[in-house]
Amino acid sequence: MKILSKLRKRNPYLTLRIFSAEYQQYLKDCAQWKAQGGIIDVYRPIVDEKYDNAGMAKGHYFHQDLLVASFVQQKKPKRHIDIGSRIDGFVAHVASFRKIEVFDIRHLPKSPHENIMFRKVDFMTSNEMSESDSVSCLHTLEHFGLGRYGDPISVAGFDKGVQNLISLVSKGGMLYISFPIGVKSSVQFNAHRILHPAYLLQLEPISKNMVLERFDFVDDNGDLHLNANMCQVPNDLSYGCGIYSLKRV
Repeated sequence: MKILSKLRKRNPYLTLRIFSAEYQQYLKDCAQWKAQGGIIDVYRPIVDEKYDNAGMAKGHYFHQDLLVASFVQQKKPKRHIDIGSRIDGFVAHVASFRKIEVFDIRHLPKSPHENIMFRKVDFMTSNEMSESDSVSCLHTLEHFGLGRYGDPISVAGFDKGVQNLISLVSKGGMLYISFPIGVKSSVQFNAHRILHPAYLLQLEPISKNMVLERFDFVDDNGDLHLNANMCQVPNDLSYGCGIYSLKRV
C-alpha cells in the first residue's frame, strides 16, 4: 500500500488504472526487486511496452529510406545529391557508407558527420547545382509550392520540381523519386498532395528524358510491394507511397 500511495502522489490519474492486471504485475515486480535488496529511487510505472513488438518495420519512410539507400549502394555512383529527404532516415542510411550532398530550403545545424554535406537552397528557384549521376528526392515533391516549409506558393510546384530534378541528372544517371499516391489525386492544403501512381510518368519532361527502371510502392497498411507493376496498385488505395527509380536517357 505504501507503493500505491507514492504512485498516487506522483500521478493522481493513475488511481483509476491502478487495479488493472498490468499495474498489479508492476507492484509484484517492485516487491520482487526489493526482496532482492534493490532500491527504488522513483516509481515510474511503464506497463504496456512488454506487449509491444520490437519496433515498427513498416510505413512510407521505413521502406523507402532503406530501399533507395540500398539502390544507391548497389549502383555506386560517383556523386549522390539529395533534395529534401529525411535526414534521420534516408540521408543517414546513405551517409553510413558514402558521402551525400543534401540540399533543402530549411536550415540544418552543422553535423560532425563528414559524409553529410549540406547546403540551404531554394530548389524551386536555384540553378546553382551541377549535374550528378545519382539524385534522390523522397517524400518531398508533394510539398513543393504549398508554403508549408516557407516555400513560395505555386500551383505548379510539383511539376516544376520534377523539371528541376531532371536537369540535375546526367545522361545515364539515376533519379529516385517518392511521394504519396492514391487512386484519387487530391491537394490537402497545405500538408501535401496525393497523386495517382501514373501521374509522374505522364509528365512530358519525364516521358521525354527518363525511363522507369522499377516501381515499388507502400500500400495503405504500410506494407512494401517490391518491383511492382502499376496494375498491382489496389483500386481503393487512398494514401500509399510510390517509389520510382528512373534512368536518364
